[in-house]
Amino acid sequence: MSEFNEFDQQGSVPNRDTGSIISHAFEMYKGVFGYGIVAMIIYLIGGTVIQMLTGFDSASMVEEMKSSGGDFNYWSAPGLPLYMGASSLFGLLLSPLYVGLIYMVNKYNTKNPIEFSDLFIGYRQNFVNILIYSFLAWIISSIALALCVLPIIFVYPFLLIGYPILLFENASATEALSKSFNIAKENYGTFLLTGFLGFLISIAGVILCGIGIILTAPFIMIVMYSTYCAFLGKPRQIMFSK
Repeated sequence: MSEFNEFDQQGSVPNRDTGSIISHAFEMYKGVFGYGIVAMIIYLIGGTVIQMLTGFDSASMVEEMKSSGGDFNYWSAPGLPLYMGASSLFGLLLSPLYVGLIYMVNKYNTKNPIEFSDLFIGYRQNFVNILIYSFLAWIISSIALALCVLPIIFVYPFLLIGYPILLFENASATEALSKSFNIAKENYGTFLLTGFLGFLISIAGVILCGIGIILTAPFIMIVMYSTYCAFLGKPRQIMFSK
């Protein structure tokens, strides 16, 4: 198992209210903005490759949907089932990148130098539990989405700080899920509003300029970190022993 050295450093912590958390997340995002873009580019490149390999053409499907007048069978699109399966698996395998971005944010907050390799720390630290947690979160989210989309808004807050718990506390997937749920349950109003605003800001890139999603999507990961700081305190910086 990898060994880690921990030590205290200075850093900011938001108050336990949505405004303070979102404001703190904006300040933190400034320090890892470029790395967030790198993570999104990796995701988009992977998605493009998967489309090519599965024969699924999202642009053609959108055109068919527009011309169908609402009478369109999504699952009849060539390559869609295979694409959905491969894309879901790819998303799970990329989840350690999200943890890496959270790790970078904490280094920025504690005034430690950031290295590009930090983005991939999730593949070295608690990797299996990160994948298991991501899979469980995907199942929970999928069930919520299947229940008419709206329930995901009320379920997501319970998952909001799972990734930071996995990283900073080296927790198991079930421990992270349980702790995130219990803290969110006790502070549900703040978690609900914070998660909702964080999500809206993250998808703002689509609304403003399509490709702009590359710039805004990673923001929700920073919101997770700031929320963790607000309710569990600023974590001590974890330094990986190479």
